[in-house]
Amino acid sequence: MASPSTYRIAHISDLHCGGPYFEPNLLVRAISEINDVAPDVVVCTGDLTTFGFRHEYQTARDYLDRLDCESLVVVPGNHDSRNVGYVHFEELFGPRNSVLRRDGLAIVAIDSTEPDLDHGQIGRGRYPWIEQEFADPAALKVFVLHHHLLPVPGTGRERNVVYDAGDAIECLLRSGVHLVLSGHKHVPYAWRLEDLFVVNTGTVSSLRLRGNTRPCYNLIEVSGAHVDIWRKHPFHGQEKIIQFSVDTLEYEKYTGRIEREVSPR
Repeated sequence: MASPSTYRIAHISDLHCGGPYFEPNLLVRAISEINDVAPDVVVCTGDLTTFGFRHEYQTARDYLDRLDCESLVVVPGNHDSRNVGYVHFEELFGPRNSVLRRDGLAIVAIDSTEPDLDHGQIGRGRYPWIEQEFADPAALKVFVLHHHLLPVPGTGRERNVVYDAGDAIECLLRSGVHLVLSGHKHVPYAWRLEDLFVVNTGTVSSLRLRGNTRPCYNLIEVSGAHVDIWRKHPFHGQEKIIQFSVDTLEYEKYTGRIEREVSPR
């Protein structure tokens, strides 16, 4: 990393390799753009595949191997757990739950999927483990999962929030988590909920899109206590979606070219 207080995290999700809407050119472009900014960590929040088959996993592995980044954090999505696909995930990507610590950054990533089901949960039995892994001080604490912790506008019926979302949020607040990253419904969004900032990205390489959403991924830039998060569209530029301070919790959420939602001072 450039320094203990300055680093970049690229966040991609929902590749859907092997599906009819998978667009390889988008993924190749996103990987090229990510390599150009040289992030310290790349986070992938699941749905690497469409049906959980081994050949789809191998395709995803081949693409992600093109990333010039030593630290890759990956969790499975609901599509990856179809057809016992989680066994291929473990063979090709490693444990479904993982922890990364680097120079003031702590990332805890968890598998929120259930085999052959679209819904997810974290589970009470894992709360003590999450709190333990976040127990040591860190300048930025990041929690990673595939499913949503909050309902996302424009995604239809809200049956895709993890079943134990309320208890899970309480666990993360107790743990002092600053940022939650997820994917799942292909609609990017950002919120502040009490002391948590919850930011999900859309699909990076699928044309299975809702409304006017476009394929995208996020770039998180951290400088001391200040965090900027940009939404980047392969081939089509970028826009800032939120900035915040982990110290004061003041934030600005960008909802358009001019309109902004600003936290009270």
